[in-house]
Amino acid sequence: MKRRKFNKLLALGALTPLHGFDMHTAPSRTDRVYNEAIVIDGLIIGRNWNEDSFEALHRTGYTGFNVSLDSFTFNRALLSLVDWKKRVDNNSDKLIHATSAADFERAKKEEKVAIFFGFQNTRMINNDLENLDILYQAGTRWMQLTYNERNLLGDGCTERTNSGLSDFGIGVVERMNELGIVIDLSHCGNQTTNDGIHFSKKGAMINHSMCEALHKRHPRAKTDAQIKAMANKGGVVGIICLGYMLGPNLGVDTTLETYIDHIDHAVKIGGIDHVGLAADYPIQGLEANGATRENWYVPRLSRFKPSYKVQWPPWIPELDHTDRYRHVARLLDKRGYSTRDIEKILGLNWLRYYREVLDS
Repeated sequence: MKRRKFNKLLALGALTPLHGFDMHTAPSRTDRVYNEAIVIDGLIIGRNWNEDSFEALHRTGYTGFNVSLDSFTFNRALLSLVDWKKRVDNNSDKLIHATSAADFERAKKEEKVAIFFGFQNTRMINNDLENLDILYQAGTRWMQLTYNERNLLGDGCTERTNSGLSDFGIGVVERMNELGIVIDLSHCGNQTTNDGIHFSKKGAMINHSMCEALHKRHPRAKTDAQIKAMANKGGVVGIICLGYMLGPNLGVDTTLETYIDHIDHAVKIGGIDHVGLAADYPIQGLEANGATRENWYVPRLSRFKPSYKVQWPPWIPELDHTDRYRHVARLLDKRGYSTRDIEKILGLNWLRYYREVLDS
């Protein structure tokens, strides 16, 4: 539609603005920035991927994401890697199996989506460092050292003790550095987080977390000292989209503005080059993926300790659908972030980090 005709129809009320970006709505400046940006999600849950997932992925405008795979046992981890490698191969017109930062740049040029395969635990390697080599050869490029509980490497964030990395854990960190597997500390305990940052020769990431300064005493939050130490070695923290992680009163004083508050604080502490975005749920969002009080909330009351402060519903509405990061970009713009800084938070910071850790 020509601009003159479009403006005339708009003035007459013939075109009604719709939610999000739509073919009938003139794109805002931030929409244009978003469309041209490299957009990377620090964590998407990869279970039960289907055709709806592909449709949702297309709507997000993502350039790439880290996918969280099954880490329960070594065999299940390998099967999960094979499953996702097959999914990529069977959809080569849409997906790229990323093993380097260059793959994300290629995905943007080819209008595809690059995916880093990884795990939120290392328990499946058991006590054998050679299992790391096998997982790397199968396509793994990132691993979280511990989940909430203790494993052979160290303590998780809800463990009663706070003992940090074991000798074996330090050995795993060293081997991950040698292979080129990114170290993630999102669910690690306080001392394990500190040790992971300290003992890694390359910058570690915290790919889905939040600021303890804004949500006090939540075991999943990271302190200012940890964010700063991570940033000083080149790492990136991805601010998690799960609403109940961001504040204690979801829907009251925990909103999209709260999400941006966490970004603001992380930028203040770690610097503009060290903050990114992370969903920590399926690409469609939780509600669209069928999460209910019975199948999502109730099981977590027994799986997680009370300190997790799980709430229902767990999402911030604007973030629980495929327009999530368009909303973030618009609000960052309103808060005075420059175009370049918005681009960094949307994905360039992740890209820079992967280039330094994996491509060097």
